[in-house]
Amino acid sequence: MNVKIAASKEEREDAYSVRTKVFIDEQNVPEEEEIDRFEDESTHFVLYDDSHSPIGAGRFRLLDGLGKVERICVLSSARQNGAGAAIMEAIHDFAASKGIKKFKLNAQVHAIPFYEKLGYEAISDEFLDAGIPHKTMVKETE
Repeated sequence: MNVKIAASKEEREDAYSVRTKVFIDEQNVPEEEEIDRFEDESTHFVLYDDSHSPIGAGRFRLLDGLGKVERICVLSSARQNGAGAAIMEAIHDFAASKGIKKFKLNAQVHAIPFYEKLGYEAISDEFLDAGIPHKTMVKETE
């Protein structure tokens, strides 16, 4: 597995293709909510398998001085093998290179244990985003 920062239109399309399969096709998120106005101001990450097929994605942007982690997803066939953690590690490394030490994300409730293992802490009550239960989580690094 290899995580890349999307540096070309093709790599960004790879990220969108994974997000479409996971969020739109699998979870029924409306396309207009999934691909949003923050795409151009975000840094996009794509996880490729050993045959260079895109299997995971995520994006990162600055929001009020925090690193906002968004759209973390892995194809169902690639889950449970460290793929999500690889994407998150790449995002955290990128943020560290920019001096960012505080992170925020809105986690689907079923994914909270995954983020807790990475040091995130839930700080909100449950809320719906695209009809899916979420909680806001934060992390601060040293």
